[in-house]
Amino acid sequence: MAHSPSMGISEAGIRIARTAVFTALCVALSAGAHVFFSAGPLPVLTVAAVAGAVFAVAFPLTGRERGFGSIAALLVPLQLVVDTVFTTGQTACYGAAATAGGAPVPRVSALSLLCAGGDVGTPLARFAAGAEPAAHPAGPWLLLAVHVALALAAAAWLRGGEAALAGLIRAAAAVTFRPLLLAVAGRPALPAPAPEIRPRRAAGHRTERVRALLLGHCVIRRGPPRAAVI
Repeated sequence: MAHSPSMGISEAGIRIARTAVFTALCVALSAGAHVFFSAGPLPVLTVAAVAGAVFAVAFPLTGRERGFGSIAALLVPLQLVVDTVFTTGQTACYGAAATAGGAPVPRVSALSLLCAGGDVGTPLARFAAGAEPAAHPAGPWLLLAVHVALALAAAAWLRGGEAALAGLIRAAAAVTFRPLLLAVAGRPALPAPAPEIRPRRAAGHRTERVRALLLGHCVIRRGPPRAAVI
């Protein structure tokens, strides 16, 4: 911007919402700072194109929860790139005077259709024209410092949102599965099957059986005593 919450935070709908918030914050801060320091509005189509590009860059990176370092590493360069694109758009549509704090005058050129969509930040540009922030010699460096400071502050804010969203998903998952866990915990455990006990035969029983079998097959051939016969 890891576990069961990561599974929730990486779903398509949540990823789109997180990317939209990131894009809105990045573009709004960049446009506001640029309009104030340049004292000129921005072409609405340029702002729309920048918003689409930022969304396309940020969406693939929302597959998991992001920390402050990851968010800042993406947001700070984007702020600087977006500022350059805004300067190009102002120059193309209003001329070089708009980027130097002068009154923006629409140019008639092949870009007329591209610049005809309207302006963004006109009230702020009028206010900045009286303050003339761009007339200061350190204006460009001040603009750079403002962009970096705003990007770091926005990264901290987005990190807090990431943590809050992950905690909300964890809480929702716990509430959803708690009745099932309670039902499983309250279910009486099934008794373990009793081990099969086989009667143990005595050693003497086997000996008597073998002896009976042997005696049953014996043939008695002995006659009466000789004295009894005589």
